[in-house]
Amino acid sequence: MKNRPLPNDPMIRQLVQSARASQLTRRGLLAGATASAAALALAACSTGGASSKPTPAKDQSSTDKTLTWANWQAYLDQDQNGKYPTLEAFQKQSGLKVKYDVAVDDNNTYYAKVKDQLALGKDIGADTVCLTDWMIARWIRLGYVQSFDQAAIPNKKNLTSNLVNVDFDPGRAKSLPWQSGFAGICWNKEKLPNGLKSIEDLWKPDLKGKVGVLSEMRDTMGLLLLQQGVDISKEFSDDDFNKAIDTLTKEVNDGQIRNIKGNSYLNDLKSGDTLAAICWSGDITQLNAEAGDNWQFAIPEAGGTLWSDNFVIPIGSPRKANAEKLIDYYYEPEVAAEVAAWVNYITPVQGAKEAAVKIDAKLAENQLIFPDEETLSKVHVFRTLTPAQEQKYQAAFQKVILGA
Repeated sequence: MKNRPLPNDPMIRQLVQSARASQLTRRGLLAGATASAAALALAACSTGGASSKPTPAKDQSSTDKTLTWANWQAYLDQDQNGKYPTLEAFQKQSGLKVKYDVAVDDNNTYYAKVKDQLALGKDIGADTVCLTDWMIARWIRLGYVQSFDQAAIPNKKNLTSNLVNVDFDPGRAKSLPWQSGFAGICWNKEKLPNGLKSIEDLWKPDLKGKVGVLSEMRDTMGLLLLQQGVDISKEFSDDDFNKAIDTLTKEVNDGQIRNIKGNSYLNDLKSGDTLAAICWSGDITQLNAEAGDNWQFAIPEAGGTLWSDNFVIPIGSPRKANAEKLIDYYYEPEVAAEVAAWVNYITPVQGAKEAAVKIDAKLAENQLIFPDEETLSKVHVFRTLTPAQEQKYQAAFQKVILGA
C-alpha cells in the first residue's frame, strides 16, 4: 500500500485548479439551507435518548465484497472522467467493489432520511458515512454506530494528536475524522491593508454595513464566545451564550453586520458588498484560486473553531470489516495527501504533509490545509451540547438570523 505510486503531478495540479473553479465546496453545501429550512430541520430532530439501543448487524464481509460510502459532493479526489483515483486504487488493491454515494447534502436532512432505520438497527444503505462532529455525537449517544475493531484500522496511529480525544468519542472508538476545517476571519487585502486581528475589529466604524457572518451557529457563536474569553471546548453557561447572542443582535440591529449567510457570503466578498467576514478556511483558499489573491484568512487572536466530518459505521451495516478496510486505507499519508490536494481542507493524517511535497511543495506549506502544531493550538472544537442546549441555543441564533 505504501509503495503505490502517486498520480502524475501535473494532472493532480490541473484537477486541483479545475475543482476550485467549478465545483461546490462541501462546507458550502452544509450552509446552503435557508433559515426557515434550518428551523424546520431542527424541529424535526430527535433530542432524547433511546430507551433501548439497537444491536449491531451481523458482519457478512467475508462473503460480501461490496461497500457503500455515503459522503458530501466535491469531497473526494475526482478526475476529468468523473472517476475517483484514490478509490479506484483501493478497489484494485482490496478486491472490494465500492459504491461512492453522494447522498449527504446536509446533516439534518440526511439524518431525517435514515433515523427510523437507525433506531431499528436496520441497514440504511451505507456502510460508512461522513457527518459533522455534532451530528456524530448524536448518533453515538443514541447507539446508532458500531464500535471499530481497532486491530482492523492500524493506520489509526496516524491520526493527528489533537483529534484523538473528543468529548463525544474519547479515544475514537467509534469515529475517525475524514476532513477538517477552521472558522476564522477574512478581509479584502486591498481595501483593508492593515488587516484584522480580532472579532472586535469587525465592529470598527469604517466597516459598518460591510461585515458578513456565517449561518452555522457553532462557528459564528463559537468565535463570539472565544472573544469573551470563554473556552468553547469546555462547559459554559447560558449567561455566557446569551451575552454572545446580545453582541450579535446589537451588531445586526446597528447595521454593522450586512448579512448572515451560508456559502453565498463568498459572492458578497467578490462583489465588494462585504469587506470582512467570519468565514471558513477552505473557502478562502478556493476564492483566492478562482478570483485572484485578494483575500486573507486569519485565526482571531482569541481563537478560531475547528470542525471535522467523521467516518462512522452505521449500526445496521452488514459490511463492517469492509468499511474498516476503506477507513484504514484513507489514513495512509500518501492517500490523504492526494485527497487534501483536491478538496483543500485539513487532512487529519500525520505524514500527509510530507507526502504532499511530492505533489506540490507550495501546497504542503499552506497552513489552511496542513496546519502545524502552533496553528492548531489556536483553534477549539465547539463542545458537544445536550439535546436541550442544542435546541435552545439554535433557536436563539435562528431568531437573530430571521431578524437580520
